[in-house]
Amino acid sequence: MKIQQPLHLALFLLCCFLSGSTANRVYVHPFSLFAAENVSCETLHPLIPKPHRTLPVAPLDIEVLMPDSRDPLRVDAQKQNITERTAVLAGLSNLLGLRMYLALSRMQQSNNTLLSPFSSFGSLMTFYLGASKTTARMIQLFLGLSSGTDPEDCVSLVDGHKVLKTLQSINSLVDDGPKDEITTHVWTFSRQDAELSEDFVQGTQDFSDSSFIRGIDFSKPQEAEQAVNSFVEKTSGGKVASIFNNLNPSNDLLFLTSFKFQGNWRTAFQPERTSMQEFHVDETTTVTAPFMTHTGRYHYLNDKVNRCTVVKLSLSRRSHMLIVLPHEGSNLHNIESKLLTDVMSDWYERLHEGLLELTLPKFSMSSVTDMHDLLTNMDPIIESSLLGSQAEFSRLSNSKPFTIDKVINKVMFEMSEDGEPQDRIQEEGIPLGLSINRPFFFSVFEENSNAILMLGKINNPTL
Repeated sequence: MKIQQPLHLALFLLCCFLSGSTANRVYVHPFSLFAAENVSCETLHPLIPKPHRTLPVAPLDIEVLMPDSRDPLRVDAQKQNITERTAVLAGLSNLLGLRMYLALSRMQQSNNTLLSPFSSFGSLMTFYLGASKTTARMIQLFLGLSSGTDPEDCVSLVDGHKVLKTLQSINSLVDDGPKDEITTHVWTFSRQDAELSEDFVQGTQDFSDSSFIRGIDFSKPQEAEQAVNSFVEKTSGGKVASIFNNLNPSNDLLFLTSFKFQGNWRTAFQPERTSMQEFHVDETTTVTAPFMTHTGRYHYLNDKVNRCTVVKLSLSRRSHMLIVLPHEGSNLHNIESKLLTDVMSDWYERLHEGLLELTLPKFSMSSVTDMHDLLTNMDPIIESSLLGSQAEFSRLSNSKPFTIDKVINKVMFEMSEDGEPQDRIQEEGIPLGLSINRPFFFSVFEENSNAILMLGKINNPTL
């Protein structure tokens, strides 16, 4: 059993996690852009709680696989042009995503790692819509959306739907055809006798391309586990399988997001030059993997201070990948530990164009992250305050108390070898050879908002 911590201690720890590189962006107070209409500081413990509207949940039927219906007017409202909100929210998501990535990388030191800042941020924001005001205050602070001026006994709330729609609008900017797209799906399985708040239900739709909310009888855990896993596998086209385990009769709610980036390189690699080459996992371990090769002009940097090479690769018309390869003898962990400073913006400023013969291992990857475990790794008090034993979700359901038992984020990154064919023009000069043949870090950005869509590391491309 976890020991209850004073609110001020939890707030202090959350502030510590959000301190640091906020100076990297032009400052616009996020709260002013996302505040609810007619916002005022609301008492954390009102004498008479405001009632909230709930909706019945359809029972899980393995034969009924259609996603939840949604209002087309609300969907159209999500398709926004780049605004001040997208840039500011991208900055908040980037900062939190980097901190979560570092925690996840520590948990998976010798494994490949993949995290979507969007899935993590969006999951917490969706639960914000059902949180009590005390827990909502903690989530706002953790996400960087606090007003910063509220007294201890009240909170000024943001419009969670506006936040989620802005997240989704950034994702939609990347879509560039059938081979360059981001898709987000959300599944929620609640106790069969519970109704869920209308706000939460709408939030799952604001955040996703399709959503599924179903009721399930948890009294027979093994049967429930088989049913929910089968339903997810069928509705994901087989992409998401065997996610939930160790269910128990006291479960109230299971939550799953699937975030997939599928694309191709803006400039095609040359298939005839693909060959099997060695990848040095560590000083004593070498594996053989298919490597792609392309000679052309790239923006890159040899960072002698941080002992790494940085190269930028265009993906779709609105996204790119930044690959960071430690110099031989340098450690990937040392590079990752510097990502929360202004080192990334410094890299961008110093990139220069040059002729490279770039050799890169083929890789597509996926990951499954348990948000309870990730937050606990960051700090147990944070997990307890946001999703765990001290979190309260009185506005999520008509059932009291109501707990968030599992929050799982599935992330998939798939790249083909294809791209836009380039005319075979003889480049002037001798290309610099760069082989990404040892563990490396990468990030995928949406270019207009500078939002980080994915963060990852490859320790072994054959896994």
